[in-house]
Amino acid sequence: MFQQIIFQIAIKHFQLILLLLFFVSTAMAEKVKVRIFSQNAISSVTVSFDLGQYSVYANDTVLVEAAIGEGVSMTLKPSGGKVSISSDGYFYGSFSKVRFMANDTACILCLNPSNVKQRTYEGDLIVTATKQNTLLLINDVEFETYIAGVVQSEIYGNLTDIFRVQAIISRTWAMKNLHKHKKDGYNFCDHVHCQAYLNRCVRPDIMLGTMQSSGVTIVDSTGSLIETPFHSNSGGQTANSEDVWRNALPYLRSVDDTFSLAMRQSDWTKTFTVEKWLGYFSKTHKLNTSNDSIRFQLLSFEQPRRRARILGVPLTKVRMDLQLKSTFFSVSYDSVSGKVTLNGHGYGHGVGLSQEGTIRMAQLGIAYDSIIRHYYSGALLHFNHDSPKNYVENYIQQIEQIIEDDKQRTTQVKSKKDDWLGRLFRIRDREEREEVYDETKQDIESDWQFKFGETDTTDTIKNATPAE
Repeated sequence: MFQQIIFQIAIKHFQLILLLLFFVSTAMAEKVKVRIFSQNAISSVTVSFDLGQYSVYANDTVLVEAAIGEGVSMTLKPSGGKVSISSDGYFYGSFSKVRFMANDTACILCLNPSNVKQRTYEGDLIVTATKQNTLLLINDVEFETYIAGVVQSEIYGNLTDIFRVQAIISRTWAMKNLHKHKKDGYNFCDHVHCQAYLNRCVRPDIMLGTMQSSGVTIVDSTGSLIETPFHSNSGGQTANSEDVWRNALPYLRSVDDTFSLAMRQSDWTKTFTVEKWLGYFSKTHKLNTSNDSIRFQLLSFEQPRRRARILGVPLTKVRMDLQLKSTFFSVSYDSVSGKVTLNGHGYGHGVGLSQEGTIRMAQLGIAYDSIIRHYYSGALLHFNHDSPKNYVENYIQQIEQIIEDDKQRTTQVKSKKDDWLGRLFRIRDREEREEVYDETKQDIESDWQFKFGETDTTDTIKNATPAE
């Protein structure tokens, strides 16, 4: 009897959230196509179905008559320019395109490539083969669902306003760059070239921050969407856009940023031999390092405040070539050991919003809109009044209830699958498949390649953890 009651409650939750998800998803921007595993050569992938039911199409024709769901898995491989698909020893054939189409609003796919850690995504999956005999995987997903996944991949923390800020700048970037990969057949990739999108959102607090910012973007005085670059930590002062890229933008001005100090990524050091340090400038930039004046300046360079160049050499170039965390560093030289030490501050290109500065500001109780205005000078928040606030608010209330329930279950193990969506929908035990959630693994450096006008920056840096 007790099990039947629990089952009925779960079904009611399922129906309620499906209804809310339907209205919210139809109210937001249209679906977007995101290339996932874009940095990996995928030679095969096993697709299993974690939630809901999917129809399988091959070359736009139904491959499997009945909808498939939990307990079923299919393996896809490239084969002569096509995609072969099999399941439980049965070979369906090879096709130009395979599509897994969700039959309702809340469906979850688990993707397990042969050489990469598995991920889960909501929405549809489109699979084709590349000329390099690998698989190209595209997640066709609701825009706001994508944004929540980006927020989870791009920032860490435990305050809703942190995620609200990240959602607003990620949404703004996505809307401004909606056709970034148009020639490739999708909107975005999942790496730093666009925005990191390493999994579906599994945390209710991140989804809450995303939904609380529903429809909000950042615009300039003319009402145009702005560029919203961000980085891990400014080191105490952000950079002007023209010091990193070509264009000087009025809302990307250098600002003092004491909020970024004494955070995880606020300081760093790197040591070179004097031969390597001077040799780099001599060989790469043709500086005469035998000249006493040039040698002195290279060995005693200081940046009490950010500078763009060292002896005419762009610091962005130095950072990229020597794999430095930032361009914000000073130099000290020990003539006894022959060591040159760079004492640096911050992590990333330094333009726009500092994520760790954002985290600190939120911890101090500074409002999300004030955080945004601190980093984007003169920027304005634009609220899309077409968003149906009644449905959004109801959806937010449901997530807030989940978070409150979590607080009451102090002994419950947090899990990447026991989350805001899965916990409501899952009606039978899956303990053997749970992954323990580790908050520290959310600390990601967020440097994507950025484009101003016709200038593409090569200012990319490896992510901290977990992805590189």
